[in-house]
Amino acid sequence: MQQGIHRLLALVAVFTVAFGAVYVIRNGTAGISRLWDHRDGSGSYHQPEKATMSDRAPLELGEVELLARLDAEQTKLMKAVVPSVVSIDTAGVRSERLIDGWGQTRGIRRVPTQGQGSGVIVSEEGHILTNQHVISGQPQIRIRTYDGKEYGASIVGQDPQLDVAVLKLDAPAGEKFRPLKFGDSSQVLLGQKVFAIGNPFGFGESVTGGMISAVERSISDTQRDLFQTDAAINPGNSGGPLVNVQGEIIGINSAIYSPDRANPGFQGVGFSIPSNDVRDALLAILERGRPIRGYLGLRMVDTPSGVQVLALSPGGPAETAGIKAGDLVENYDGDKIHSIEQLITSVQRTRIGRKVSLIVNREGQQMKLEATITESQPEPEAPVADQSRTREPEEVLEAVGVRVRDFSETERRLGSSGVVVTGVSSTGLAANRLQAGDCIISVNHNDVRNRYEFYRNLAASAGVQPTTISYVREGKAARADLPAVPRKEE
Repeated sequence: MQQGIHRLLALVAVFTVAFGAVYVIRNGTAGISRLWDHRDGSGSYHQPEKATMSDRAPLELGEVELLARLDAEQTKLMKAVVPSVVSIDTAGVRSERLIDGWGQTRGIRRVPTQGQGSGVIVSEEGHILTNQHVISGQPQIRIRTYDGKEYGASIVGQDPQLDVAVLKLDAPAGEKFRPLKFGDSSQVLLGQKVFAIGNPFGFGESVTGGMISAVERSISDTQRDLFQTDAAINPGNSGGPLVNVQGEIIGINSAIYSPDRANPGFQGVGFSIPSNDVRDALLAILERGRPIRGYLGLRMVDTPSGVQVLALSPGGPAETAGIKAGDLVENYDGDKIHSIEQLITSVQRTRIGRKVSLIVNREGQQMKLEATITESQPEPEAPVADQSRTREPEEVLEAVGVRVRDFSETERRLGSSGVVVTGVSSTGLAANRLQAGDCIISVNHNDVRNRYEFYRNLAASAGVQPTTISYVREGKAARADLPAVPRKEE
């Protein structure tokens, strides 16, 4: 019995020695120490690592003194400016017309809308500047200030053409706010350091820095002479200020360039409305509730020879001054005219009641005229035709016999506006009057911006009365007078 126990113990000893030898051969002496290490919660073994951290910056502040001062100054600037910037949240319901292929309304649906934007406080009483497109059609407006307070707001006035709106905070009487000062945008220089502040994507007040990339940029017929900046501007920044290194407002951020229209984002090209234009609109709205602009009373077209007059407003300043259809406008108030945009901008900025000199070319002869600028008024709505005499639009458009297309995005960026004739029926009323390639700009002196407007205006007019179509062919302005579509014998 004892001999059997001795043999078992001998076998255990031999097995233990053999196992230990194999373990040491495979894991080394470090393997032995791991047998005594503590396990963590996951059941694995860990031995603490030694790590010596640095306690010194690579450079002393004295070695980067200029950068340190710049960093401190930018921080100081933002601390002074950001409290005057607000976030704007809007909500409402938009009515959408359901339009058929002829531009006729076949129903209306109501769609809930929500929006976000930015604004800047410009008076101690709580007046806020923002973009008109931020609050357009949105009856519910909520303002959130930098310190987290929320207010309702009312609309004091709007300037859709400049894309500016003035709001007033619904605050307790006597509450004071911290406004920003306007800078002089006429002194802004290419390459100047600027900062854009706003509420991108609803994240709250954010700051981006950059420079003035270009001045006098135009992105549409109404948005002209804008500042271009590479400071990051994203959806939600609209209405926020572009400030200089003194914290003065030199522009109101309004648009970005993005090749993806469905999901616009920063591409390094943003646009801001110059502060001088914004300030003029603000003062006019505070004083009269609406913007005040100069008016000359011309309908024009760009041609290779210059800006040509197509038509004049009856009794307007231009007609009173002696300007006639067909004249080329060469000079306005001492400045040579190169484009319609330049002329319109100059007229709108002219003080109401001021007399200006114009030089026009009429059939090769230069003439110097003088006009008194009046206040621009909203265009009167075209009279509605007698519905008892109208016919189906398809019938009218078939009788006229003209087909058109919209301008491409590239063509519009080059300054084209209106629609392009793609074909004319040889049996229609437009035969021998219009031809493929003509650029139609108006129907009965009402501008057309797309083919739906053209077909709608043409169908409403030609079925009951003679119709005038203004167009440009090979750079020359012309007009086609169409008779009313004859009524069929019943």
